[in-house]
Amino acid sequence: MGIFIRNTRLQIAVIAAICAAILGLYLVLGPPHLIAMSESPAFCASCHVMETQHTAYLHAGAHRRFKCVDCHLPNDNLVSHYVWKSIDGMKDVIVFNSGKISDPIKISEHGAKVLKANCIRCHSTLVSQMDTSRNCWSCHRRVTHTGTGAIATKPI
Repeated sequence: MGIFIRNTRLQIAVIAAICAAILGLYLVLGPPHLIAMSESPAFCASCHVMETQHTAYLHAGAHRRFKCVDCHLPNDNLVSHYVWKSIDGMKDVIVFNSGKISDPIKISEHGAKVLKANCIRCHSTLVSQMDTSRNCWSCHRRVTHTGTGAIATKPI
């Protein structure tokens, strides 16, 4: 009888631990499709301060087939991607709700490094023979989501 009671308590503890783990994953990852939704350009544009950038993005030629996170978050590995997604997301929420949004919106130093690394990663064949010490957007100003005109070839 004593063994049966211990096994029952162990079974209950294991079931409770599994339920807690499932609940924890649900809370961390959110409701179904939340992660996919939060990586869409429409989600980024839902913040009214990003409307201008989203409009320019819609006219950005070949780049408009990508999601914002393809350029603006690290894509070297999944862990880094989601860690920085969490950090940047919380920073954006705090900055937005505190009213301390820069006008015009400027990319952070870390964001610029991530963006440049993603440009080089996607365009590796094209830039393999180039000096990549400058930021890509110093010449290709249209990718900064500030306008919809022709790609500039002169530095700003």
